[in-house]
Amino acid sequence: MTAHDFPSGLVADEGGMDMILVGDSLAMVALGMQDTNQVKLRDILHHCRAVSRGVRSAFTIGDLPMGSYEVSPEHAVASSIRMIQDGRVEAVKLEGGVELAPTISRITSIGIPVLGHIGLTPQRSHSLGGFRVQGKTAASASKLLTDALALQDAGCFSVVLEAVPAPVAELITEKLKIPTIGIGAGNGCSGQVLVQIDMLGNFPEGRFMPKFVKQYANVFEESKKAMKQYREDVRSRVYPAKEHTYPISPEELREFEEILKKRSAEFEDK
Repeated sequence: MTAHDFPSGLVADEGGMDMILVGDSLAMVALGMQDTNQVKLRDILHHCRAVSRGVRSAFTIGDLPMGSYEVSPEHAVASSIRMIQDGRVEAVKLEGGVELAPTISRITSIGIPVLGHIGLTPQRSHSLGGFRVQGKTAASASKLLTDALALQDAGCFSVVLEAVPAPVAELITEKLKIPTIGIGAGNGCSGQVLVQIDMLGNFPEGRFMPKFVKQYANVFEESKKAMKQYREDVRSRVYPAKEHTYPISPEELREFEEILKKRSAEFEDK
């Protein structure tokens, strides 16, 4: 499950999630950005720290944003070390297949766990022709398998398969020794991941939702109803009620009232 701040990390952890991903999707769901490519490493680090404060049991993973790992393996190592030290996560995730294998090998060689990500890779969506399903032909499915095997050999402990036909994802999972995490890739994967905001329905009506999202609640509408009720209660003075206030003894109140009488001149119009 993804998380992007202390409350979302806390609820995911208490909800029994095995792994919590501070994904670069926070660019849209937490920061109101247009896409994931606008978020910087400093942003991710800030949110990783917030999530980590709410997590006690789950394994936490931080997403390396675009621009933080592509220049060289040394560049990626430096960013990964910051994620562990400053972000307080336990692993990093990055997007890419065969071409990223040397970088991943370098990161894992110093003891930092890496979660791979292939299929639809949002950071590279422009080069993929947009947010499109990957692996729909035999040739492209074979390329995905080659990528997955390369990530496995590079030391990834798991690999995310995003927007891949379910039968293809299942066959790739069967060929790997490491688990796969699916998002829009069917239940043949070893596990699943969803963006917390999406599955909780914490967004206004009309927002586009990918086909693979199952909405388990409608937090936005419940929150909006609560806001409206609060507004009406305040306007009608139903809230705060007596049980929401702090008492004072009758004796102390009478004494204060006497003080007010003695100081009445202070409140007269000058």
